[in-house]
Amino acid sequence: MKFEDFKIMATASSAPDHVVTNDELATMMDTSDEWITQRTGIKRRRIATEETTSSMCTDVATQLIAQSDLTAKDIDLIVVATMSPDYLTPSVGATVQGQIGADHAIAFDIDAACSGFVYGLHLVKQMLMANQQKNAILIGGETLSKLLDWSDRSTAVLFGDGAGGVLIQNTTVENGSFISEDLRTLGNLGQYLTAGQTGKPSPFATDQQPFSPFFKMNGRRVYSFAVKNVPESINDALKQANLTADEVDCFVLHQANQRIVERIADELAVSMAKFPINIDEYGNTAAASEPILLDQLVKQKIIKRGDVIALSGFGGGLTVGTMIIKY
Repeated sequence: MKFEDFKIMATASSAPDHVVTNDELATMMDTSDEWITQRTGIKRRRIATEETTSSMCTDVATQLIAQSDLTAKDIDLIVVATMSPDYLTPSVGATVQGQIGADHAIAFDIDAACSGFVYGLHLVKQMLMANQQKNAILIGGETLSKLLDWSDRSTAVLFGDGAGGVLIQNTTVENGSFISEDLRTLGNLGQYLTAGQTGKPSPFATDQQPFSPFFKMNGRRVYSFAVKNVPESINDALKQANLTADEVDCFVLHQANQRIVERIADELAVSMAKFPINIDEYGNTAAASEPILLDQLVKQKIIKRGDVIALSGFGGGLTVGTMIIKY
């Protein structure tokens, strides 16, 4: 089986109905619409009220199957990239599998934070290749609102909830392929972005560190990491593909901060016209941000069959993942 035999057959996304504006946040903490917009590009974000990571991911999986000629029983693999699962166990993937009745699928979660969707593409490709499986669903889904300290304007204004995903098939149909990739982990920088401490130490633990489940981020360090490592990763993936940045039709980047995306575009010497943005409406949705944006671009026919797409995620770990695909 060739590396080029994998194709994204469908895209889908799901987000909570409840919208929280910058002005609403300004009533809860010392901030303003102007302060948030200038620093991040965010105007609104979707926040879960009744939705969960699993419910939104199940909605995405249902949509993906409905767009195909498959049934749930034809799905061989379900992978969910998330840093905000409903539970440590069962996994979100297992919950989705049970909800949609994909009885023959193996299902599990991965956590590479905001790089999770691209890491998931690599993993799904490898598993389909190794196991001779046919149909896989990959979803990035997050309910980051439950990891936020809503009195901390340095983090609470940044994040939102949502899910997006793709149906991937091992196929020889033309106009679809995974071309090249670049994945990197900088674990020595991981302390600059942390979230979701899983539980308090037992009474027998000798190291009783303060317990905090909330996001903590050194924004300056993460910004410096992103604007250096993401262009390097994209350029390395392009080099493997024997492509230039000008030959890419669309760059679908993790929606962390509009200023970061603009800086990456500058580093690559590519017009921002090729870097679509939806962070103004969704905020930073971590592993969900790229598939949500990808689905919007496909539905709006901005991305079309045969286009060359650069997907790149970056964030907690610290991690970067880039994949070049022909859609």
